[in-house]
Amino acid sequence: MSPVALSNLVALAVSASLAAAQITGTFPATPLASKGPFAYPTGIPYKVDTDVGLIRGTQIGYNICNSTTEGQQSLCQTSFLNSLDDFCLWAPPEMGREVGDIEGSMIAWCTKPGHGTRLIPAGALHGVQFTKTPDYVQVVGFIDQTQINILAGDFGGEMDPHGADLRGNPMGGIVFTNQFGGNFIQGIEWHNFMGSNTFCFKVCDPAGPSAADYCEHIFDRIGCAYNAPNNARNGTFESCDGESQDFPGIYTSNGQQLP
Repeated sequence: MSPVALSNLVALAVSASLAAAQITGTFPATPLASKGPFAYPTGIPYKVDTDVGLIRGTQIGYNICNSTTEGQQSLCQTSFLNSLDDFCLWAPPEMGREVGDIEGSMIAWCTKPGHGTRLIPAGALHGVQFTKTPDYVQVVGFIDQTQINILAGDFGGEMDPHGADLRGNPMGGIVFTNQFGGNFIQGIEWHNFMGSNTFCFKVCDPAGPSAADYCEHIFDRIGCAYNAPNNARNGTFESCDGESQDFPGIYTSNGQQLP
């Protein structure tokens, strides 16, 4: 083998080693659900997920969102759930891939301007029920999902601040609400199911003793009826007060809780 050929092989080996070295692991030093709480709006970092060298790559968007980021090209990953007419949903930045394959890259689409996000197009929502309980707020409804870059027929998936690698889906995604005390506070525990032209988004009171239980994230294949019981009706928009459900995964029969 010539010296030149040997030199090329060595260079290729070094490049491969360097590329492999950039992937250092799966799990972040600090899980997403343990970051914060961040004060709104001045305490939010540009990116909540600053980890590098992990298998899923880096956070696609940003968390400081305002009038300079607002519009249909926004990559804002700060979401809100405030009321019947003021909430956001996680959806893809572009059309073409199923939700289950890109949960880590979802961005915020909101019903109102002012959050620095993309806007859910007029007419996309076909019915919404907003419910406030002592322990959480949730919004459930019907949507033409193709208008927020979700493929027609896509059964979708679940977004939450945990994920298999603890970086959350979307990575770096955070949620705020003004329904627990009047000021915007970060909801540490939440889940958002998207797909089949339906959605449900629940944010649990971070001061409540059972926020993680009410916003359980492990039943991602069962959907809204199980994780966010509701009476949403296609064609109806309504705001309700309600009682807190049993924790997802817990049933009550004759006054007895059953696992």
